[in-house]
Amino acid sequence: MYMLTGSQDALSNECVKQEPCDSPRMETKNGPQLPEGQKPYKCALCSKDFAFASHLIRHQIIHMTEKPYKCPVCSKHFARSSSLQTHQKMHTTEKPYQCSECMKTFSLFSNFKQHQMIHTGEKPYTCTECSMVFSSSSNLSRHKKKHTGETPFQCSVCNKEFARASHLKRHQTIHTGEKRFKCAVCHKAFPRSESLYTHQKIHLPKPTNGDNNQREKAFKCSVCTKAFVHRSKLKQHEGIHTREKPYKCSVCKKAFAVLLNLKIHQRIHTGEKPYKCSLCSKEFTHSGSLYTHQKLHTAENPYKCSACNLDFTHLSRLKMHERIHTGEKPHTCPVCHKAFASSSSLYVHERIHAGEKPFRCSVCSKAFKYASSLRGHKIIHTGDKPFECSGCGKVFAHSSYLYVHQRIHTGEKPYKCSHCGKAFNQVGHLRQHHRIHTGEKPYKCSVCCKAFASSSYLCVHKKIHTGERPYKCSLCGKAFNQLSTLRQHHRIHTGEKPFKCSVCNKAFAHSSTLHDHQRTHS
Repeated sequence: MYMLTGSQDALSNECVKQEPCDSPRMETKNGPQLPEGQKPYKCALCSKDFAFASHLIRHQIIHMTEKPYKCPVCSKHFARSSSLQTHQKMHTTEKPYQCSECMKTFSLFSNFKQHQMIHTGEKPYTCTECSMVFSSSSNLSRHKKKHTGETPFQCSVCNKEFARASHLKRHQTIHTGEKRFKCAVCHKAFPRSESLYTHQKIHLPKPTNGDNNQREKAFKCSVCTKAFVHRSKLKQHEGIHTREKPYKCSVCKKAFAVLLNLKIHQRIHTGEKPYKCSLCSKEFTHSGSLYTHQKLHTAENPYKCSACNLDFTHLSRLKMHERIHTGEKPHTCPVCHKAFASSSSLYVHERIHAGEKPFRCSVCSKAFKYASSLRGHKIIHTGDKPFECSGCGKVFAHSSYLYVHQRIHTGEKPYKCSHCGKAFNQVGHLRQHHRIHTGEKPYKCSVCCKAFASSSYLCVHKKIHTGERPYKCSLCGKAFNQLSTLRQHHRIHTGEKPFKCSVCNKAFAHSSTLHDHQRTHS
């Protein structure tokens, strides 16, 4: 074997012979052709192997700090002149290669050749480990890293490792705050090209044919004919039909169809939140949450619902919202066949069947199905209630609790039962009410097998078996198994009567008492 040696500042072309090779060779333009699979040239910096010395020399430029080739338009630097020439085509928009099938144009011949394989279905590159086939050698090389676990690119700031240099570059923008992708219309800058592409849709003229997506959707699902712009999105979608989940969490053994979803899930166990808001320093587990959060500061809501004129920060949020009007529920539970409007709702629902509770309180070790439930629970320990009702002065731990509470004062009941017309101020109460008509009781006690229509009823019932009464009155010491019962009890000491009759203004301590009283007027 041969190893090219050299420092990171200046790479040497000297070959050090490691071991002899007696196999027969043929001459090629790169040098002698070696038997298949033999790679005698090793990089001294990252130990990667190559079949030809020229390929090793080209690879070692990755490790060089010097980038002598500068773009005269945007001042970006490159290690190779060929990389600069490829980059410059972004500025000239020159695309001389046109596909005869779909008329799409390309700036590089290699990209054109790779695109043609979409139409021909040709996949000449096969993985020797799992026999998966690919249309390009780069995709195969990228895929092989899944088997080897190779992550040669390390961030110099936080030491996080990546399988691809492009992923490292994208990650580094978190630390540098660099936003090199600028909108040509409004000059707003973004750290990623995908974010710029999403933003540019704001400036696109509204299509007359009702199609919101201006880009070619060349990748079509063979099962349901749904089409996608990117092959990766198609592969991700196909997992819905195959139910294949090859990526498994080493901590809780939960499986995922997409590697990225596994990586995001693992942050539940590690507590890692690598994406930080530059304005308020709030941290997030993935970039999408940070991107959505940042729009709270800019108040940018470019997507409007045509039915109710509600504005949204993301097109995906708008599409999900529109299902409220259409009633569409495309995601079905394979266990109980319950349908959901979003894949995230189905994902959360499946925890009922699995019994999974991945969110654990660090104070009392109580586990929860949802992160939001854990956040709500933690307030029991901290007692923090920053949201105050302007109507009655009542304080709440979450803004959502305050928002729902205010409907008591306004009388707003936006959720109506389709069976009997009864209206509710919370969607959860409507769902629970629906089960009166359907008779559904999905929550079963593991001790006595008694079934309940809601998880809260089951939770209260379980305390009969355990004898647990965690909610104690601070004034008289009496303990209760429900927080709501403690709140009702507190009103004996405070004299608070928050429920007022709209006819005679008589006030009551409990909503049920008000409800009974209102019958005297009818």
